Amino acid sequence: MPYSVMLDAGHGGANPGAVYEGRQEKDDALALVLAIGPILEANGIQTLYTRTTDVYQTPFEKAQLANEAAVDFFVSIHRNSFPEDNVVSGVESLVYDLSGVKYEMAQNINEQLETIGFVDLGVKARPNLIVLRRTRMPSVLVEVGFINSDTDNQLFDANFDAIARAIADGIIETLAVLPGGPDTLETRYSVQTGAFRNQMYARNLQEELMEMDFPARIERGDGYYRVRVGDYRTIDEASRMEQRLKRAGYQTVIVS
Repeated sequence: MPYSVMLDAGHGGANPGAVYEGRQEKDDALALVLAIGPILEANGIQTLYTRTTDVYQTPFEKAQLANEAAVDFFVSIHRNSFPEDNVVSGVESLVYDLSGVKYEMAQNINEQLETIGFVDLGVKARPNLIVLRRTRMPSVLVEVGFINSDTDNQLFDANFDAIARAIADGIIETLAVLPGGPDTLETRYSVQTGAFRNQMYARNLQEELMEMDFPARIERGDGYYRVRVGDYRTIDEASRMEQRLKRAGYQTVIVS
């Protein structure tokens, strides 16, 4: 599989994330990321990390690390929290919007974690999260159980290696059917808003679109930098996005 993934351990350094009875989210996230990475590498997936030690990075810095490395996917690992202890338990994954390969990856990860014993709380759209909004590649944020749930913590500690394997398997399962993997993915669609010889022009358009909450990315090829929005399974989904972009004043064409 000729793909690269950047793993992000949420929080870090002076920002512990959620805390419960002395347990810190940043520590659980980092331990899990460092266990997932070798599994991905063993399956031929190039793996990079936003951090491998207890340091703090802003969400924007994390997104920039992924963008500068030009990885294919970004996966951020967290633990969840609820205002009241031991009321809610389960795993959920967050994505920019409920479409494309990122949505499929999030679903696959949740399904794998459900086999460990976690309740699957589903995949939710969170377009305002910086690590989902500012990354230029498909991105998933995984909340691996609630840190203030004794049930989830017991599952986390008793099945740590299996959880790392489950998350890795969810990623591998998704990549296995993409172009370049052993199988062939069905035709997918996106909306192109511009093609430039000059990368700066493409970058400016991408930033402009992202400021308006459009999931824009840049694809390079044949000497051009193409700015495209979305990654859709059906032409109808792409058409709806195209209409949104046209109403915002952009020239568009649907590409597959």
